[in-house]
Amino acid sequence: MSDQPTPVVGGRSLPRGAAGYAEAADVLAVQYEEVTFDEVHRDVLQFVPVVPARILDVGAGTGRDAAALAARGHTVVAVEPTPELREHAQRLHAGSGIDWVDDALPDLTLSGHPDRFDAVFVTAVWMHLDAEERRRATARIAALLVAGGRFFVNVRHGPVPEGRHMFDVSAAETAELGSAHGLHTVHCGERPDLHGRDDVRWSCLVLQADRIQ
Repeated sequence: MSDQPTPVVGGRSLPRGAAGYAEAADVLAVQYEEVTFDEVHRDVLQFVPVVPARILDVGAGTGRDAAALAARGHTVVAVEPTPELREHAQRLHAGSGIDWVDDALPDLTLSGHPDRFDAVFVTAVWMHLDAEERRRATARIAALLVAGGRFFVNVRHGPVPEGRHMFDVSAAETAELGSAHGLHTVHCGERPDLHGRDDVRWSCLVLQADRIQ
């Protein structure tokens, strides 16, 4: 784990998990777009809604996944707390019809977006939350899903990059936490890193809401 102070950008406090992302936004804007939505989520594509759905992408970064989902005909709300990443996303995916929101887990107020979602994607975000934040975030996501809605979560395992705020979070803990909030596991797998980092691997889970919270 790396414990960092609350980052401040332009006089505004950001979530601790955003530490290091503003400074690296230009590099990340290239790195994130080097792989596709289908490559990142290849093992869970069968669980992605086929008919037009309402989807939330939390920690959307440069908008790669949000844009791919919008191109499939979904209505997409994309959450990204780091202004520098949002600016890249809105430039790279201009005209995608994505509704961008400045917000973050664990509380995720989503002001102006009262409706529930058919799917929530949280990619490369979960390990930035501490145990209490993960509990609150799971409860919030469960409350945002319609009955039968699915929570897609990718969790990074490996060395913590310099300047980042991360925790070691297991797939088993993530599934157990979901179960405690009415989300049962329909998929749990692991894949190597797509950027060639041999010491990094990813857990990929899909949790489904049995009922409305």
